[in-house]
Amino acid sequence: MALELTPIDRGLVLVISGPSGVGKSTLIAHLRGEVPDLGFSISSTTRAPRPGERDGVDYHFVDEARWAADAASGAFLEHARVYDHGYGTPRAPVEEAVAAGRSVLLDIDAQGAAQVRHTLPEARHVMIVPPDLETLRARLLSRGTESEATVARRMALAREQLEAAPAYDYVIVNGNLAAAEAQLVGVVLAERARPARQGRVLDRLLGAADR
Repeated sequence: MALELTPIDRGLVLVISGPSGVGKSTLIAHLRGEVPDLGFSISSTTRAPRPGERDGVDYHFVDEARWAADAASGAFLEHARVYDHGYGTPRAPVEEAVAAGRSVLLDIDAQGAAQVRHTLPEARHVMIVPPDLETLRARLLSRGTESEATVARRMALAREQLEAAPAYDYVIVNGNLAAAEAQLVGVVLAERARPARQGRVLDRLLGAADR
């Protein structure tokens, strides 16, 4: 059930990263169900839409020229090329939401998160990790959709992601799902409680106290 939360002055930008198979999507879905005003950043990409995907809902589908121009002009908070396709997080919608007191979630990898630390230093970063690498490998294999070679490649990428974990503000171990869900919600609630985000409440209280 969604929590009833006091509005905040300036929105939170929450970056969530984690290796494939760690359960990140499940945790994000729970978080968004608990925190109703937590928006989700829609990335731009040059790849073609997959069946069922909608422009402006799943991604902003753009051509190579538009993507390259946006990357060169600084219109992205972070961007990268993956498997010959460009991906990027548009800057303007995130900054507008934050200024209006709305929080935004970015689901990006460690490479993108490193860029966001420079382009938006106020963002908070959470890395979701498995309890151990064998558990992660077992989760990947349990999907039944990936070959041993693909799993091996994903495990190598997972190690690269995990090496970046010390640079994050929070690390959540997804061994027990309920505990991991509670921790992630707790991170958002704690960040919302920072004095810089509660200026209107404090001004009202202090103003009343002066009367």
